Amino acid sequence: MDADAIVIGAGLAGLVATSELARAGRRVLLLEQEPESNLGGQAFWAFGGLFMVGTPEQRRMGIKDSPELAWQDWQGSAFFDRDPDDPAGEDYWASRWARAYVDFAAGEKRSWLHGLGVRWFPLVGWAERGGYLADGHGNSVPRFHVTWGSGPALVAPFEQRAREAAAGGRVGLRFRHRVDALTVTAGTVDGVRGAILEPSQAARGTRSSRAVTGEFELHAPVVIVTSGGIGGNLDLVRENWPERLGPAPERMIIGVPEHVDGRMLAIAGRAGGRLVNSDRMWHYTEGVQNWDPIWAGHGIRILPGPSSLWFDARGQRLPAPHFPGFDSLGTLGAILATGFGYSWFVTTQKIVEKEFALSGSEQNPDLTGKDIKLTLSRARPGAPAPVEAFKRHGADFVVAKTLAELVAGMNKLTPEPLIELADLERQIVARDREMDNPFTKDLQVMAIRNARRSRGERIARTAAPHKILDPKAGPLIAVRLNILTRKTLGGLQTDLSGRVLGQSQAHEPVPGLFAAGEVAGFGGGGMHGYRSLEGSFLGGCLFSGREAGRAAARATAGLAAGRQAVRRTGAGAARRWRRRPPSSPSPCPVPGPQAAPPR
Repeated sequence: MDADAIVIGAGLAGLVATSELARAGRRVLLLEQEPESNLGGQAFWAFGGLFMVGTPEQRRMGIKDSPELAWQDWQGSAFFDRDPDDPAGEDYWASRWARAYVDFAAGEKRSWLHGLGVRWFPLVGWAERGGYLADGHGNSVPRFHVTWGSGPALVAPFEQRAREAAAGGRVGLRFRHRVDALTVTAGTVDGVRGAILEPSQAARGTRSSRAVTGEFELHAPVVIVTSGGIGGNLDLVRENWPERLGPAPERMIIGVPEHVDGRMLAIAGRAGGRLVNSDRMWHYTEGVQNWDPIWAGHGIRILPGPSSLWFDARGQRLPAPHFPGFDSLGTLGAILATGFGYSWFVTTQKIVEKEFALSGSEQNPDLTGKDIKLTLSRARPGAPAPVEAFKRHGADFVVAKTLAELVAGMNKLTPEPLIELADLERQIVARDREMDNPFTKDLQVMAIRNARRSRGERIARTAAPHKILDPKAGPLIAVRLNILTRKTLGGLQTDLSGRVLGQSQAHEPVPGLFAAGEVAGFGGGGMHGYRSLEGSFLGGCLFSGREAGRAAARATAGLAAGRQAVRRTGAGAARRWRRRPPSSPSPCPVPGPQAAPPR
């Protein structure tokens, strides 16, 4: 055996699993096909939102939350309907992972991360508000906790642990190692084989060479797959597209680097792993083309507040509850039902300044850089600099003083002019009339007023209600919104220990094979069910990576004698085994005496 465990994929779930194994004294080989610059995977690019329940941040905002309310919301969003009570059902382990994850989010999640140096912005966001009845989809209260330092700050403590373990000889970091197969002996997964790719200096997120310079085969009693989802592979996205949403759009932009290709799903399947809920996926409807792209087809999601008016490609207002930030999957279905793969926001400068944020650590330099002064500037007039840059340079933005000019600009962005000025004006004027009273029949206006009853929304997220055509709120802004690929909600089915279940009728675990993160549907092959409450993707990587790492450590507890023998071979052998020097520079920031988040 070359190690006690092999972990495939150096994203957040892989780093967490590796750190747990190393802390338990296990020898780990962490394999990654990309260059070292990509350590941390998709999590590095993340905004850093985490779903947490009953936190001090919520209490300071006057938010009353509970595990019971969170579980009610999760069940209403997931809608587990694929035999959740049958051990052979696709939702059996998914629903149990969901229950465990909500308990984690309401329990030790915050204290565990806090002990690792992670902190959060004090205002709690309200994502996926639902807009249905109490037991339907959506978060009843704000639960979206933005990490101070965004995605890199979540990666940092686990990268630091992995590098410290590498320096101590317990972890071998093997970049440019592409796994092409899992080795199976007598029904047990006992290793991997694949290709060594040529060294690459490609920057994080950009395309790296696929030229092969050699081959490798490595063996361990435990293999953990943490390779991510399919969001960068449009062929797989279309192949697995759910029929219930109608045909996949002809054009989509991509929210993840192209190496997020889903290769390991099929590879694990060929080794006996069971794939479930492959038609469940999570794509966003508020995507805009990145004017300064990092990868091919790079799209950025607008994280909207509730006030912009949402129109389909022909200029018809989307029906309730398809408002910004309410129901991503439902709105996706509503847009595709129109026969077009895009839609429009029509909004004002006043709304953009208060309500537009952009996904991605690189689009939020104030939060990512832990810059208190720059972060506080969000509460002052003016949109954040990255948002203004998209207004000026983005191919999907139209800015105009009058509605006629706006419509003319919108029609220039599409193959044919579908927006009629008179009809669009009629709908906007009708909405604006509803602003004359503190009460209304317009459900979106109700939602805006309701949002501002939340302290955090009123301070930094929801603009004061106003008429769209009020010149004092201008200029007018239209944004063409594209479908943006992002997350896999199904995947390898796992039990609560992260063991991958097999394809036989009994669906017993495949000996030696574990999975965590997006490749496992963030746990159980689909703990989100059909819909996400947001903030649970990074959290799912953290939780499933931790559980799989700890379970794999327990499974290899009998290797203590072998570890002692390895130690007796001397420091030189340990250095040869881990292969990389301990002085490798860290591409992610590590915790240190940095500024605390503003209170």
